Amino acid sequence: MSISESSPIDIVLIEDSDEDAELTIRALKQRSLANKIVRLKDGEEALDYLLGDEDVQSNVHLPKLILLDLKMPKIDGLEVLKALRENERTKYLPVVMLTSSKEEKDIVESYEYGVNSYIVKPVDFSAFMEAIDEIGKYWLVLNEKPN
Repeated sequence: MSISESSPIDIVLIEDSDEDAELTIRALKQRSLANKIVRLKDGEEALDYLLGDEDVQSNVHLPKLILLDLKMPKIDGLEVLKALRENERTKYLPVVMLTSSKEEKDIVESYEYGVNSYIVKPVDFSAFMEAIDEIGKYWLVLNEKPN
């Protein structure tokens, strides 16, 4: 899997839960916040997709936003975040940790590794939809990032 040259990606969603991924994608599309969303199921797939073959990656569009789950199989969200921040091409990409963990240790480590925002997934469906709406509006519409 590699990032497509032909169509810019708005969001890369890195989420192992099919249910949470489906809700997130539905919320973003209902609010018309993202034209192209790529969903990756674990940290290993994410690193391969975002940091794979350097010759290929240097000619492709990076996403406008990464929504990253913390607790995932193979490689967790913190390791993905750390690798993204260490890479010259991806170090400034906006990364929002979207997770169910409220543990202080997870929050602190996420910020230490350079996360832009840490959001605990609301359990209530309507609150979850509203949170995704606000994330999308801020990071995709209002936020300015370096090219």
